[in-house]
Amino acid sequence: MRICLISGEFPPMQGGVGDFTWRLGEAMAVKGHQVMILTSRQAAGAACQGCSVRGEVSRWNWGFWGTARRLFEETRPDVVNIQYQTAAYGMHPAVNLFPWWLRRRRERPAVVVTFHDLLVPFLFRGAGPLRRRANDFLAAQADGVIATNEEDFTQLTLRAPAVPRRLIPIGSNILPPASPDYSRDAWRARWGIRPHEFALAYFGFLNVTKGGEDLIGALELLVREGRPVKLIMVGGKVGSSDPTNLLYLNRVEQRIRQSRLEPYVVWTDYLPNEEVSATLWAADAVVLPYRDGVSTRRGTLMAALAHGRPIVTTIPRLPVHYFQDGENLLLVPPASPEEIARAVQRLMEDAGLRERLGKGALALSERFTWPAIAEDTLQFYTELLSQKRGP
Repeated sequence: MRICLISGEFPPMQGGVGDFTWRLGEAMAVKGHQVMILTSRQAAGAACQGCSVRGEVSRWNWGFWGTARRLFEETRPDVVNIQYQTAAYGMHPAVNLFPWWLRRRRERPAVVVTFHDLLVPFLFRGAGPLRRRANDFLAAQADGVIATNEEDFTQLTLRAPAVPRRLIPIGSNILPPASPDYSRDAWRARWGIRPHEFALAYFGFLNVTKGGEDLIGALELLVREGRPVKLIMVGGKVGSSDPTNLLYLNRVEQRIRQSRLEPYVVWTDYLPNEEVSATLWAADAVVLPYRDGVSTRRGTLMAALAHGRPIVTTIPRLPVHYFQDGENLLLVPPASPEEIARAVQRLMEDAGLRERLGKGALALSERFTWPAIAEDTLQFYTELLSQKRGP
């Protein structure tokens, strides 16, 4: 099968959708498929084992259609899979209308849209309901849609009921290395964690949905109670796509200064994947206080699971059968620093709970491997191509 994955970001650009596209492309290539990735010019020359990376789009406006047309005439893909997150495309609606444009062509590939979230594009000031309709139109004009979590799958079922759809959770972009030389004590020392201190890790960019201010509020409560804690903020502070992240980072940093918590917070800034992995292993627990509830679309969660860390996170908006409170996660209400602090205290005081959660997290991560994700996605492509060709 000839497959084109479209992503507004791709490594070395920083962003979870780009990392997802990289992992998915490599996993598909291993299975013998021809994979091409159309992405931004900033990623020109990027490596993707077994894939062809075409970093040829300078701006994701209407001009990208011409770039895609030329490329499709050259490579004749069977399937085009848009990895959709509006910030990765500069909030421009060109990608939303791309499946409609492709439908007007006599010979065209099947078009699949993977919704990494359902956030809407900007369009223009005062666009109002049109912004949501842009996403609905994107889904309706596709041959098939993929959701990465239960909540978005339910929304797509309501908003594009005639379009074939599939729920396929994402995997971890950070894979634990099997290094016999790993020293947990050395990595804790690198980040200034003393032997008696309980190290909390937060992983991922900061934005309004991820509860950074709630985390700092919980840290303040723990410090005031005299708990020996440190917080490691793992990875880059903001990504390459969403400019609103910087505004939220400023709010979090201001909260840290106002609460005089600078001695208790360590910022690692951007790290290579293997160093992110080593730092996650060095933490005693990972805290991911998503404001919109935990879900299977969160790559940061998947990384924590893959490293077998005890995890404190927030109750999902819709029930998710994978998540078992007290077995593979500790679940607290969103926007509740007090409950986050109370959950961390439980972990600090109960080694058995930490061990049970760590084992449960590792077992859960086996459900979200890249070979399995690639296989589910390829099966969906095959079904859509069969429907498109007819009997």
